[in-house]
Amino acid sequence: MSTDTKILRALREVGEGGVSGAALAKDLGVSRAAVWNRIEELRRHGYDIEASPHLGYILRGSPDALHGDDLMARLPKNRVIGRDIRVFTETTSTNDIVEKLARDGVAEGSVVFAETQTRGRGRMGRQWFSPPGTGLWFSVLLRPRLRPTAVTQLTVVSAVAVARAIERETGLHPEIKWPNDILFGHRKAAGILLELGAELDRIRHATLGIGIDVNLLEADMPPELREIATSLRIEAGRPLDRGSLATAVLRELDHLYQRLAEGDFHEIGDEWMRRCSTLGRRVSIQIGDRRISGRAEALDDEGALLVRTEFGTIERVIGGDVTQEKLS
Repeated sequence: MSTDTKILRALREVGEGGVSGAALAKDLGVSRAAVWNRIEELRRHGYDIEASPHLGYILRGSPDALHGDDLMARLPKNRVIGRDIRVFTETTSTNDIVEKLARDGVAEGSVVFAETQTRGRGRMGRQWFSPPGTGLWFSVLLRPRLRPTAVTQLTVVSAVAVARAIERETGLHPEIKWPNDILFGHRKAAGILLELGAELDRIRHATLGIGIDVNLLEADMPPELREIATSLRIEAGRPLDRGSLATAVLRELDHLYQRLAEGDFHEIGDEWMRRCSTLGRRVSIQIGDRRISGRAEALDDEGALLVRTEFGTIERVIGGDVTQEKLS
């Protein structure tokens, strides 16, 4: 844990009570002058830190920017996801960086954020629009002990985590469209892209990419997206704190990922089904050159979608491009 992370954690924990420079210096094992230097550096990054002669340092405000040390300061100490957080001003795709970290043997739980992506991507080779400072564009390195056939469980867990965090931070009630979309009505506010490094019988690593349109306005979006995309700001009618939402998502994801590792997928799957807008509807799923049509009925124990076709048979679907009928 860096010095800045420790200082920000201490400031956030004490709140309005403040913490003295002497107490920070003792806890960190550095001089008071060193503490002052780090406080000044944090102020240069946009943190409003008051120095009270009676209470010590008080955090009054944070910048509208993602800061790795601050995100880590807001998370529990005994976490897996978010054990290391890196923030880039710009990158091609955060999935690209995490894929390199995976090949380099970095431990699971590392997270990479970017303020903007030049080649952000979604499923089926689509490009993800990710303009600067308006959303959360990030990827997580995972090394799950799952069979490749059960990898859809990760998408299910991730979708529930994102939906929970949005609900908690905004009071909104998003729906999940199988397999990876977070919707309000028919418009998409967030998506999940899972990319694997796998062999026939095991997953070496998984790169979990998440994109959330947080503070975009309709005018920020390309014309072709305005009918099918939305943002949390549009839905809530107010701008949101991206740092708070980011840490809420990581907290939920860490909690549910650990439950998954303990074999507790059933209850997570049940929650996913309660939140899902796909179940009960007629769907058409394109899988390569094959198309499956029928009624989406449930998830199975490994996270696959069960579709009852027009012939009455059950098809088990773990991926594909889904079109679902609109409710009248």
